[in-house]
Amino acid sequence: MRLRLGLCALGLVGGLLGAGCEKQQEPPTVPMDVPAVPAPTNTVPREGSAPTTATPPVERVLDTGSAQGTGGKASAPVDAGSAPADAGSALAADATWTLEAVEKKRSEPPSVTMSSVRTGTHEGYDRTVFEFAGPRLPGYQVSYVKTPVQDCGSGDDVPVPGKAALQVRFTRAQAHNEQGQATVAQRTFKPALPSVLELARLCAFEGEVTWVLGTTRKAPFRVLELTQPTRLVLDVQH
Repeated sequence: MRLRLGLCALGLVGGLLGAGCEKQQEPPTVPMDVPAVPAPTNTVPREGSAPTTATPPVERVLDTGSAQGTGGKASAPVDAGSAPADAGSALAADATWTLEAVEKKRSEPPSVTMSSVRTGTHEGYDRTVFEFAGPRLPGYQVSYVKTPVQDCGSGDDVPVPGKAALQVRFTRAQAHNEQGQATVAQRTFKPALPSVLELARLCAFEGEVTWVLGTTRKAPFRVLELTQPTRLVLDVQH
């Protein structure tokens, strides 16, 4: 009897020890200080956009041969290397720096819509670009004019900084869409470049769009007609 009770007690102790061993073999829990999984690289935030690097537009010369200075004075030839161009375009050989008026008349309907105006500086000159919607440019006249210049609607004087005013007048042109909304809302630009200090729109009325550039001096300029997209480019020497 005592032997049987001893065996039972020994079995009970063995069972308890076995249960304890099984409990110790429980898989460990994940610690609370596990580092967060890093976010994947090269992703764009949900708000905002990824930064991009602006690429300057390629300037392709459309035509300059038929634009003529009205003053009749000869000018020095253009340095072709100073104008941006791609392999499919070349600067016209007779594009010239001048102080005389440059004019090209066109009367083909309908009016051409101006879509943007921008300006920037290059080595030796400042460049202003007038871009138009469609495959062709309107007629234009570019010349230095007396100051003060006047707004075509009110007749009020428009002050422009600098010692000279270079006026760009487009005919058979408009600066609004079919709904009457302005396509170039900003009427004044103040880039404060070495030569071009300010641009101001004087007129956008009855088929005429006119801008004036306030320049540091009466410096030589040149006019280029470019395509893809359609642009009139005005360069003013420093």
